[in-house]
Amino acid sequence: MSLTPQQAVQAAVAVPGVPRDEDGPVFREPWEARVFAMALALHEAGIFTWKEWAETLGAQIKRAQAEGDPDTGETYYRHWLATLETLVAAKGVATSDLLHRYRDAWDHAADRTPHGAPIELRSEDFG
Repeated sequence: MSLTPQQAVQAAVAVPGVPRDEDGPVFREPWEARVFAMALALHEAGIFTWKEWAETLGAQIKRAQAEGDPDTGETYYRHWLATLETLVAAKGVATSDLLHRYRDAWDHAADRTPHGAPIELRSEDFG
């Protein structure tokens, strides 16, 4: 999923708190950029508004802080991922069960993949 610089800056402005520099959003890991791109694509597809996103993300962060998240920035995109999962399930795009099934399959595939190699899902990962 590619993201134009203009789209990235647009989303970074629309959603407060996105770590950014003068060129736009800043990511520590590739998966963070992918979560950002997925959120932007789902928003552009009309699945949720930025207001819904911000409210759901804010609730997710508050919940995590209440459970002991130190809110030092390292977990910011984990909150994005949880927010995506919440909204996708709430909007009927996918069920929570399906999301968990894919997360478990991904974990299984990652466990068998050598470090540095691309992770590929196989049918047996859904066992």
